[in-house]
Parts: sequence; structure tokens; C-alpha cells
Amino acid sequence: MERNEVDELRDRVPCAAVLELAGFGIDEKESTRRAVKHRRGDDIIIVIHEGKGWFDPLSDAKGDVFSLIQHIDNVNFGEALGLAAELVGYIPREPTWRRPARDPDLEPSVHARWRGRRKPWRGSATWRYLRGERFLPETVLRAAIAADCLREGPHGSMWAAHVDASGSLVGWEERGPEWRGFSSGGTKILFRFGSTAAVRVCITEAAIDAMSLAAFEGIREGSLYLSTGGGWSPATEAAVRALANRPDVQLVAATDDNPQGEIFAGRLREIAETAGCDWIRHKPPAEDWNEAWKARVREEQARREWRRGLPHARRSRQG
Repeated sequence: MERNEVDELRDRVPCAAVLELAGFGIDEKESTRRAVKHRRGDDIIIVIHEGKGWFDPLSDAKGDVFSLIQHIDNVNFGEALGLAAELVGYIPREPTWRRPARDPDLEPSVHARWRGRRKPWRGSATWRYLRGERFLPETVLRAAIAADCLREGPHGSMWAAHVDASGSLVGWEERGPEWRGFSSGGTKILFRFGSTAAVRVCITEAAIDAMSLAAFEGIREGSLYLSTGGGWSPATEAAVRALANRPDVQLVAATDDNPQGEIFAGRLREIAETAGCDWIRHKPPAEDWNEAWKARVREEQARREWRRGLPHARRSRQG
């Protein structure tokens, strides 16, 4: 990884994201705007420099996000770089007094940029990425395009819309062969695909995972497939709570099968219990739903190839 790439990664991953996923919680009573105290049992980490630095008040340990990962996970610098890259786009919880107000002046630019992009079409760069690299079926892509969920991003990437409860665009997930991120000036709430009146609400961590789960289930009737975009902002939590409070809803925690996915699933269970709605944990048969879907497609392709190679199949074709 080049020096400028390391610097960019350092800027994009806050120390709070590392601590939250490691099980630390914020001690609001003992925190200030410039120094936020995080606790995990007897462990204490103070995050400073607007989330870019940290120190351990019980030792001499301190540094940036990479040294924090090394400190928490006991890994080398190279491994810390890889772990940090997985956290790009993750939005940790913040103390209530630090949550920024939404700037309504940003919304027109978000809408204008979305309108300025074409919907994917058969054979387009985004279509080839989603079909060729992500293996998403044409039926799911056409349904998502018809629902105005997708746009062509630059360099063959995909834009997947995040909307609020009224269906208004607030931002989009960006995924491509060599890029992942979220729209600048946008707000993470939820990517929504499926029936808006659904009582079965399936929550994943990425729009591609949401569409992959829909592919597994054949876009199950009465289901709504959601993505948090890998983050968990106050707006996302409020949107999920609103869905959980609808009559007869079942929350399906279809998050990844890894530590971050389990943290998200725990939050969903807490929301379901508070709302008094049904809740289930639905783990993918791989780390995430897209990996699981690609594995299924490859297995089906291998079976078809095997059948073509059977002697009786060759005789049947000759006859």
C-alpha cells in the first residue's frame, strides 16, 4: 500500500469504530468534546484529535488508528492496515451532544447528482459488475432498477439509494470492482428493496447483500430487504425502530457472520425486544450473503458441467 493510500485510510477510519467493534462503550459522564472516554470492563481508551488519535490513561500506549488496532487486537502493522480497510464507511455511535445536525443545503446537490446518473441497463458497466462479479440474477437487478434503487456510478461502480421513511433520497452506497464508500454529503439511513408494506423486514450490512438475500429467497413476497450500508447512525437506528413498531413485524437480522455482524444483530434484537416484535437471527452460509450467493451459483454451474460430461447425457444428445 502506497504512503498516500495509508494516509487516506487513516483519515477515513475513526478510532471510535475500532473500539465499538471491540466491545467498548462510551462513558458520556466522563467525556468531553475533545476527549471521549471508552470503557470495556477495566480497559479505558481516550479518543482525541477529533477521533484520529487515542491514548491509554493506564499506560504509555497512544497513537493513531493503526496503532490502536495493533494495541487492541495484538496484530502487526500490515494486519492492522487490512483490518482498518474493512472499517471504511462504518459509522460508530457518538455521544448525543456530538451528533451533528443535518445540513439541508446539502440535499439539493445529492439529488442533482443522483438525477445526473443513468439507471443501469443490460450490458452497461454497472450491469456487468453486478452480474459478472457479484453474480446477481437478472430478475433481481431488473426489480431493483424498476424500484429506482440503483444508478450507474463512475468506473463501473454501483450507486444504491438510501432513503428515509417517506422514500426521499438521502444518499447512496458506492460499490465497485476497486471502490467502496458512501456519497459525500449524503446521509446513511437505509437501502430499501421490496415491499414497503412488508411485515418481514430483513436487515443486512450492504445493498449487494440485501439483493443477494433477495436472490436466495426469490424476492419473497411480504419481505423488505434493507441495508445499513455498514454503518449504524442515529438516523438508521430511528428508522429501524420505526419499522419494528409497525403491527405484526418480524425483524430478521441477516447481518454478516462475523464479529461486526453479531454486534449489529445484538442491536436489532434489543430494538425488537423494546418494540415487542418478533426477531430471528438469519446467518448467511458464508461470511456475507453475496459470498454465499456466489458460492451457490458456482455450485450450480459445476453440477451442470458435471451432467454435461456424463456418458448417458452424451448418448442422449447424439440420439
